[in-house]
Amino acid sequence: MPRTLVIHAHPRASASIVTEALRRTLASQPDTTIRPLYHLYPDFDIDIAAERTALHEADLVVWLSPVYWYSVPALMKHWFEQVLAYGWAYGPGGDALRGKTAWWVASAGGQLGDYTPSGAHGRPFADYVPPVEHTARFCGMHWLPPHVVHGGHSNSQAAVSADCGGLLQQLAQHLATIEHRGTP
Repeated sequence: MPRTLVIHAHPRASASIVTEALRRTLASQPDTTIRPLYHLYPDFDIDIAAERTALHEADLVVWLSPVYWYSVPALMKHWFEQVLAYGWAYGPGGDALRGKTAWWVASAGGQLGDYTPSGAHGRPFADYVPPVEHTARFCGMHWLPPHVVHGGHSNSQAAVSADCGGLLQQLAQHLATIEHRGTP
């Protein structure tokens, strides 16, 4: 069975409704490891060797975070910069992640309608995905379309539970594809 690594970055995880529910849902699955960045590295001093070991053991890497200013939170961005370095994740000899699969699972405070030309953000959510997607692709990873939960704290518990069920269905499909393709 493919192994899943969840890189979880939420600066206020205890106040989270959606991201915390998504984290618990992913954590309930077999062969899944959660790396809670803000708990592990409150001073932003990342143990690069530990993170690379965790990545080495994974087949599916899930980047779980809320959307902060149209991207990932600061510590996840810092994690990208520190862990996914030249010569390890890309460039000459940098093939440590080649063939692994990346998936961004995110919660957005805005409603889906806010991500339209006439909405608050003036663009579809897909316009904000390329930096995260290209981070994965530049490292030779397979990219899965993001799983985004819109509405943040305004979601009802029933809506959050339904979305977690949808997350599990997508996860099962992704893991089956990875298993069929074979591990890197």
